[in-house]
Amino acid sequence: MLSPDSIAQIDYEIAKYPANQRQSAVMSALRIAQVEKGWLSTETMDFVADYLGMPAIAVYEVATFYNMYNTAPLGRHKITLCTNISCALMGAPEIAEHLKEKLGCGFGETSEDNRFTLKEGECMGACGDAPLCMINNHRMEGFLTPEKVDSILEELK
Repeated sequence: MLSPDSIAQIDYEIAKYPANQRQSAVMSALRIAQVEKGWLSTETMDFVADYLGMPAIAVYEVATFYNMYNTAPLGRHKITLCTNISCALMGAPEIAEHLKEKLGCGFGETSEDNRFTLKEGECMGACGDAPLCMINNHRMEGFLTPEKVDSILEELK
């Protein structure tokens, strides 16, 4: 189900915990599986659950609770815009409208060219940089303006 390299990475994460606490590595295991597969199918989550020796429902709960996990296929780039209070007060609603117009899709949707998926996110802990977004769960961009959004989108094409 997962490559030997991904299994080795998961084993490295498991080794950080006591031997009887393998399930503590669930978040890392899901991240590693998602990097390899692009998203977390039921089969992938079942594999992770079995590998960690935990009930599948417990893995599903983690995967559906956190917005960094994708339980459906996405566009090549996922843009998660924070719409929590600090970002909202600093212009996130306007940035959201600009993104929707530029991408031709709304929150929870993927652009027609399959390049971008737009997600709405909760606080990302960088309120001083508001409004901000996370790109592909790994890159944070703050102090967003329509011009900066256009530049980011152009770079990602």
